Amino acid sequence: MSHRRRSRAAGSPHGDAGPAPTPEKSGRIRPWAVLGWDRRVLSLALAFRAANALLVRTYFNPDEHWQCLEVAHRVAFGYGHLTWEWKWGLRSYLHPLIFAALYKILALLHLDTPWVMVMAPRLLQSVFAAFGDLYLYKFSKLIFNGQVAQWTLFSQLVNWFMFFCITRTLSNSLETVLTVAGLYYWFTAIESSKATSIVSKQYVACEQSVSSRKVALLIAALSCAIRATSAVTWLYVGLLDFIQMKSKFRFVLLDVIPVGAIVLAVTTLLDWWMYGSWVIVPLNFLKFNLFSSGGDYYGTHVFHWYFTQGFPSMIWTFLPFAMCGIVKSREWRLSGLIAWVLGVYSILGHKEFRFVLAVLPLALMFSGHCLAAMSEFKGKNQHGKRSLSRLQLSVIFLVITNVPMALYMSLFHQRGTEDVMYYLSKEAHDGRVKSVLFLMPCHSTPYYSTLHYNLPMRFLDCTPSDNKGTLDESDRFLTSPSEFVGEVFGNLSTFSHIVLFESEERHVLQLLLHNSFFEVRRFFHSHFKVDRDLQSSVVVYSRRDVL
Repeated sequence: MSHRRRSRAAGSPHGDAGPAPTPEKSGRIRPWAVLGWDRRVLSLALAFRAANALLVRTYFNPDEHWQCLEVAHRVAFGYGHLTWEWKWGLRSYLHPLIFAALYKILALLHLDTPWVMVMAPRLLQSVFAAFGDLYLYKFSKLIFNGQVAQWTLFSQLVNWFMFFCITRTLSNSLETVLTVAGLYYWFTAIESSKATSIVSKQYVACEQSVSSRKVALLIAALSCAIRATSAVTWLYVGLLDFIQMKSKFRFVLLDVIPVGAIVLAVTTLLDWWMYGSWVIVPLNFLKFNLFSSGGDYYGTHVFHWYFTQGFPSMIWTFLPFAMCGIVKSREWRLSGLIAWVLGVYSILGHKEFRFVLAVLPLALMFSGHCLAAMSEFKGKNQHGKRSLSRLQLSVIFLVITNVPMALYMSLFHQRGTEDVMYYLSKEAHDGRVKSVLFLMPCHSTPYYSTLHYNLPMRFLDCTPSDNKGTLDESDRFLTSPSEFVGEVFGNLSTFSHIVLFESEERHVLQLLLHNSFFEVRRFFHSHFKVDRDLQSSVVVYSRRDVL
């Protein structure tokens, strides 16, 4: 399981890809000095991810809003909805509090306008994403060389799913950034420990190795605190090195236990403060998702889904290049990590694309290795001419198969539920909205974090029932829309606005007209269906007397 040195990667690097700096030259790793490293890469990543965040205007997964921003809004402003996961102690407040602090700052500066409330969280996440890009570049340079690092950065920025997902306020997005940064420091520690030629060098290398490993452990612990399932990644990474360690007892006693205990204590105290009682979130999360298969309530997939559908859809046309890079680089440890994560997550019945987002950058790193090898091949033309044809065709192919898809998915597909809440926010601030009923599957739209106005709202509940087979409100509505509305809500006059998908509109239209509601706005949502009937548009109805 040895790590391939730079000389064994895709040819000799150019420019900044010279020989690996020895520990005595590089000195102690100082994570707080990251702004001094590769400034051009970081500047490019910050600018790109900021534009990325501004271009993401669609709805992907409810957790982006309901498990982060909605909670943060409640902490910062005193109102917001907490889903059943928070009542059962399945989530830690560590991640939402980052954005709660942002909301507080916006409020103090009187910048909490509808547009800023929508875009500011994603812009903050774009900063985290940019550092993730930087660390992926540095990690590729550490494992391979500068040429590979450049093509890895290209792959990371062009990949459609990374563009679509990484600037969203999902805990998986931050987990991905922390995973890449943690792996960089972990492998820096391994590389530093190899410098053993001279006694004086051994001391510096040892010192650097210890500090890098502690930083890696801290980042890994934070990643696990944000998402307990991140332990799957770090269990693989840690055990492979643990087996080869000479001082196993010292590593566990002086490194792992102190760092893990401190992070666990801090997060537990934080959750105790926010919940008002002692809650061990990682334990509750594992009991619900692993031991009781609670996640299966939201649907299950076949065992091989991540290998045959999920991950191939994420990496998309970079897949053959990643496979080529895995074979050419022979870096089996990292490719094994990808296979390990996909395999372990395949055991669980409930599967989602975002669950394996953390290993997508590693796969794109292998794509970078393949592209770097192709760029080196250009100098081997028998006539002495530098031919870029194969590389150019590959780059063009990757760009035209990823960029249009990234823009379509970020700007158009399922944007109606975002647009409607932005519209209601502006209307509410102008005093034209009194109360809202959402007649659509639960968590289909953002909520108070986007509305940013404290007025009564009601959505269809989908809290899991202890009795299997019991239909929640969302399922009951989709089964029989008109009967459900009449039975549960009766007189709709208590609401000033009703929001629903076009696919359900026809079932309750007569009921809406009977209660003096008429259409005021219609927002495009999707060109094709995802997991339900085609939800082509989102419609807003209002009572006549309100307007």
